[in-house]
Amino acid sequence: MTRPAEHGTLDPRVLCAGILVGDLFVPPLPRLPTAGELLLTGDFLLETGGCAANVAVALSKLGVGSRVVGRVGHDAFGDFVCSALAEHGVDVSFIGRSETLGTSKTVIVPVVGEDRRYIHTLGANADLTERDFGPEAMSGVEVVYLGGYLVLPGLHPGAVIALFEAAHRAGARTLLDVVLPGGAEASMDDLRSILPSVDFFLPNCDEASQLTGERDPERQAAIFNEAGAETAIITMGSGGSLVRTATYTRQFTAPSVDVVDGSGAGDAFTAGLIVGILEGWPLERSVGFASRAGALACTALGCTDGISDRQQVSAMAGQDR
Repeated sequence: MTRPAEHGTLDPRVLCAGILVGDLFVPPLPRLPTAGELLLTGDFLLETGGCAANVAVALSKLGVGSRVVGRVGHDAFGDFVCSALAEHGVDVSFIGRSETLGTSKTVIVPVVGEDRRYIHTLGANADLTERDFGPEAMSGVEVVYLGGYLVLPGLHPGAVIALFEAAHRAGARTLLDVVLPGGAEASMDDLRSILPSVDFFLPNCDEASQLTGERDPERQAAIFNEAGAETAIITMGSGGSLVRTATYTRQFTAPSVDVVDGSGAGDAFTAGLIVGILEGWPLERSVGFASRAGALACTALGCTDGISDRQQVSAMAGQDR
C-alpha cells in the first residue's frame, strides 16, 4: 500500500539522480569495541541514504518537489527506500529495480570526537545507466542534480554530458557531486570532458584534493573553473566553504552547532543551494542558506533528521524567508 506523503505532494522542480542507499546508523559510540567485545548502545536508525535520496528529502523539507532517478534491488531495502521517499512527496516513478544486484547499503559508525566510519556496498547503483534517463524524467524540472558520480560505473562521461546538455536545452541548471571511496584512484582526467557542462561543481575538500593534487581550496576551485565548471564550491565541514567563479572568490564560515552526526551535511548544503537557485537569489545568499542547512543536518543522527523546514533554516540568520 502506498502511504500518504508526509510533506504533501509537490510538483517536481528538481531531478535528483545518482546513488540510492539503505543506511543503517549506529548511535554515536564512546569508543569502538575491541575484538570480541559486545558494546551496548541505543537503537539503530534505518533511513534512506545516498546523494540523490538525501538531496530529495532535504528539498522536500525545504518546500521543493523533486523526482529521483536511480536504482535499487528487488529486496526489502529497495522497498524501504522507495516508500520512504514517497512519504516525503518525492516522485519515485523513475527509480528502477536491478535484476541482479541488491540495494546498496551502508553502515555508519560514529565515534564521539572522531569522524564517521562507513562500511558500504555499491549494489544496484552499479546498474544505473543512460537508459534510466529519458525525456519524461526531465519534464518540468528547473535543476538537474547528479550525485555520487565516480561510484556509478554504469554512467560513462558521455552519458553525463548528454544529460546535462539536455538540461541546458530545457533551460535547467546543472549540479554535479562526486564520491571517492577510500583507496579509489581518480584525477581530473575523469572530469575534464564533463565540467564544461556543469554549472555548479560541489566536491568536498578531500575529494578536491585527490582530484587536483592541490591542498589549497582556492587553487582546487581554480582548477575546476579552468576546466569549465562555471561555479566551484569546495565544502570543508566545520571550516566552511570556498566559492569561486571566473570573477568571484569568497570563503564562507560554517555556522556553529552542536554536532551529533555529520552524515548528509554536504547533501543538505546542496539542497539549500538549489533552493537559492530556484528562488533566483544572489550567490552569497544562496551559499549562506546552504551553509545553514548543512549545519542543521549535523545536529541529529541521520542524514536529514536535523532539518525540519525552511523556516528553521532561515531563522538561523533571520533572513531568506
